[in-house]
Amino acid sequence: MAITPAKSSDIPELVDLINSAYRGEGAKRGWTTEADLIDGTRTDIGSFTEELNDPAVTMLKNTDEDNKITGCVFLQKRGEKLYLGMLTVSPTLQAKGLGKQLLQAAEDFGREHGLKCMTMTVITKREELIAFYERRGYAKTGEVISFTIPEHNGIAKEPLEMYKLEKPL
Repeated sequence: MAITPAKSSDIPELVDLINSAYRGEGAKRGWTTEADLIDGTRTDIGSFTEELNDPAVTMLKNTDEDNKITGCVFLQKRGEKLYLGMLTVSPTLQAKGLGKQLLQAAEDFGREHGLKCMTMTVITKREELIAFYERRGYAKTGEVISFTIPEHNGIAKEPLEMYKLEKPL
């Protein structure tokens, strides 16, 4: 098992992994699915490639002994803060500690790059996910953001909002 920065050649496998964990029937095998809240795919090769081409973005990936990507986390430098998104673990491997390891690797990355704070947004209805982050030192900032996404990133089944969470590094 190794957590390393993703390369552009990893994009198709990363897109498949992210979509399998967030949306659709397969995602319901894991506990972090958005399938009951949002239809469609979480990402696609075009928009994901565009995001990864941003010099402020790093995607960390976890590979198993067969070099298969089993988890990932999106990181974007925003001033002195590091935004964390798309923390993803294969649905069949969830609840075994890999998400915690990826989160720790993300925080270490932030510290190594001199950033002061991790920040993220989480859909307010995802109480179990919010609790996961709170157990790891993240706190709601009090800011609630309207959930809006481009159609190529899915379609909300109902109006949604997100909490902003932060943790000092």
